[in-house]
Order: sequence, then C-alpha cells, then structure tokens
Amino acid sequence: MLAAERLAGREGVARLTLDAVAAEAGVSKGGLLYHFSGKEELVGAMVMRWIRDFERDVEGRLAREEGSGAGRWVRAYIGATFEPEAGVQAAGEPVGILAAAATNRELLGEIRRCYREWQERLEEDGLDPAVATLLRLAADGLWFSELFGLAPPGGTLRAEVYRRMLELASGGSGGQGA
Repeated sequence: MLAAERLAGREGVARLTLDAVAAEAGVSKGGLLYHFSGKEELVGAMVMRWIRDFERDVEGRLAREEGSGAGRWVRAYIGATFEPEAGVQAAGEPVGILAAAATNRELLGEIRRCYREWQERLEEDGLDPAVATLLRLAADGLWFSELFGLAPPGGTLRAEVYRRMLELASGGSGGQGA
C-alpha cells in the first residue's frame, strides 16, 4: 500500500495500475494480488489508511489537551488539518481519496461515513454548531486549496488564519488583535 501511495503521489493516480504498484514495491503482480484482490481493494485500503492516520492524529491531540472544555474536538480537527503530526500522511497526502474518486466513487463511502461522524462530533463539542461547522469547512477548504494549489494562504497569513480558527474554537471572537 505504501508503494501505491508513493507512486500515486509522485506520478498521479492515472499511473496507479497493479503492474506499476508491483514494480514500485519490488514484488510480482501475483505477490501484490496475494494481499489485495484488485485495484479497488488496494485503493480502499489507501482510503482507510488516510482515515486511520487522521483519526489517530485527532485522538493524540485530544489526549494532550487538558480539560474537557467546549471546542476541544474542533481544535484537534483543525490542528490535524493544518499541521499533521510528524509521520502522519493524512492531511497532507490524500492520494487514496484522489485514487478512489478517479477509480470508483463508491470507494469514497467510508470517508463519507467518517465525515458524517466527525460533523456530529463537531456539533456536540460545546460550541455553537454553526461556528463548529464553519471552522470545519474552513479547515477543509484550506486543505483542498493546498492540495490543488488554489491560491492557498502562505507564511504569516496562513499562521494567522490558523491562530484565529483556534481562537474561535476556544470560544473567542477571532477578531483582529485578539
């Protein structure tokens, strides 16, 4: 699976064939098929890895944040989106999601289920549900703008957006000079 992620990240999901993945992994196609029944199962495993990594990042942040105040889960979600933990490929490299969208959109079913669950957690996190949703959509929007190079903010502006989102998730106003 890591070979498939490297290949798709380097050459794009169009090059994600079983033959190419096997070559990247240094195994035979039969060896690859021993672990995955086909390309769709491989892509599904890539999606599941992204989900597991993202959720592990969020859970790690929750464990490190003391207390149980409002916005705790929202802050962990924002942090995992803006600054993924070292060694976690989730937020930065969603090649499995891209491959699923390009291969068979039904493979996105699990991530859709997770987003519904994450949205419920956001709404139950003690903040105004509209503010929590706004923050999720803003974090997701930054993630997509960076993923596709759609004029994402950089440098100090990105850092300030992140700071203000965390402030809003802590019950602050997020205003200038706050």
